[in-house]
Amino acid sequence: MKITSTSCICPVLVCLCFVQRCHGTAHHGSIKVTRNQTKHIEGETEVHHRPKRGWVWNQFFVLEEHMGPDPQYVGKLHSNSDKGDGSVKYILTGEGAGTIFIIDDTTGDIHSTKSLDREQKTHYVLHAQAIDRRTNKPLEPESEFIIKVQDINDNAPKFTDGPYIVTVPEMSDMGTSVLQVTATDADDPTYGNSARVVYSILQGQPYFSVDPKTGVIRTALHNMDREAREHYSVVIQAKDMAGQVGGLSGSTTVNITLTDVNDNPPRFPQKHYQLYVPESAQVGSAVGKIKANDADTGSNADMTYSIINGDGIGIFSISTDKETREGILSLKKPLNYEKKKSYTLTIEGANTHLDFRFSHLGPFKDATMLKIIVGDVDEPPLFSMPSYVMEVYENAKIGTVVGTVLAEDPDSDNSLVRYFIDYSAEDDRCFNIDVNTGTIRTTKVLDREETSWYNITVAASENDNPGLLSHVTVGIRVLDVNDNPPELAREYDIVVCENSKPGQVIHTISATDKDDFANGPRFNFFLDEHLSINPNFTLKDNEAAVPSPSGFVHAREMGACGPAMRKRSCPRLA
Repeated sequence: MKITSTSCICPVLVCLCFVQRCHGTAHHGSIKVTRNQTKHIEGETEVHHRPKRGWVWNQFFVLEEHMGPDPQYVGKLHSNSDKGDGSVKYILTGEGAGTIFIIDDTTGDIHSTKSLDREQKTHYVLHAQAIDRRTNKPLEPESEFIIKVQDINDNAPKFTDGPYIVTVPEMSDMGTSVLQVTATDADDPTYGNSARVVYSILQGQPYFSVDPKTGVIRTALHNMDREAREHYSVVIQAKDMAGQVGGLSGSTTVNITLTDVNDNPPRFPQKHYQLYVPESAQVGSAVGKIKANDADTGSNADMTYSIINGDGIGIFSISTDKETREGILSLKKPLNYEKKKSYTLTIEGANTHLDFRFSHLGPFKDATMLKIIVGDVDEPPLFSMPSYVMEVYENAKIGTVVGTVLAEDPDSDNSLVRYFIDYSAEDDRCFNIDVNTGTIRTTKVLDREETSWYNITVAASENDNPGLLSHVTVGIRVLDVNDNPPELAREYDIVVCENSKPGQVIHTISATDKDDFANGPRFNFFLDEHLSINPNFTLKDNEAAVPSPSGFVHAREMGACGPAMRKRSCPRLA
């Protein structure tokens, strides 16, 4: 702007330091700032020839959070044209002018009427102007300046993400990084130590430590064992003013859980166990459970069971229940109290997922001794054979002995056994059995040609416990006797040609026998001597036809056909 030789407006700060600048030639000896002037004796001034400005501004400062009863003094505007007679009027406009900041339009003094918060607004931009009070004409163009809110330490550090939940493997090396926490301070980081944060641990020692500058939490002990203690609550403090006395602080909680590693082998609670198994247990059924304890969790506690020794290896087997981590003992072969009353097994439980970093803590398996007591059970009688086959001839007299079955009480009591035939309602009862001896006899005359085989079921029970039954199948084969004569296979009506040659076979006849093969063929064929014989025909055995016994009828060279043969005209045979 244009500067006259008689006036210059220069802003002046009272109590706060900033650089004041003024340009131009002044005839007054009271000019305070002469940055672009060379000052000489007796007030003479040599002016540098540069563009001239009436307002050269730096920043005003106002302290935040002012709580005094009076408005806070900010600074002063002053024009060299102001002679102190009140002719100059100072005007303030811009952010907060008239509400937050007020100006004495006569003296140019600026005051703040409200308590300011730097964290809400760091500075205000305002405009200043000096005008002639009488004419309201500006003495200088409007100029811009800034009032900056100066920080005080009024904000404590805050952990915006807490509380924290974090894990770290047990048995980690000392100094293992767990988590980095960060606290923020809303104060001005460029001014003093108001926002300079230092971290410390309030709770959680001696297990954990924190880096005072970075906030990194680390383990502070060797070999922290989850099985001894799993959860830790660590309290971290962040303090501003670089941790000095009087600094503000904030804290957060870090909940740290030690995660499991396989550092514990399985262990059976006892070195000797005893199990009772009745001899009636079914093959393939589970007869008992055993469990080794593992202080680890998850897959680190998984294990498998096996039988590594003992006289019951072939009798019992063991499998692993993955859900309960129990060993399930099952029966592979039947038990018999009368033959063997006990078994001994050595059972091993071993981890399936090994961590070789902790192999020095092993071996990761354990063994125990299991004694199995076989319980005596009142068993049903036991037949000497799983099934019987007997034979009897047909036509035998009623009461003929077919055979004998034998059953005994397998228990040590050796109770007497009674027998009976288990007939169904529709069975033809051809046999009976002696209740004491088990001897089977016929009750009917049997005909092999009607029924050649019988299947009956014999039951045995103990006298002392009739409810316990055993059953066995008895097959009875009916043997053949030669009690059936041969019979012609069918009725024959033979036709012979009148021109048949002597010796020519005119027909073949066959016979059957209901008896068995041994009592049936071979047959002898001949003409009944008691009947009149026609001399024109002869009958001859076919000796080669053993499977189908037969005979040939031949024609003789004689006059006419006998009455048993009909004749017809046939073509002459060549």
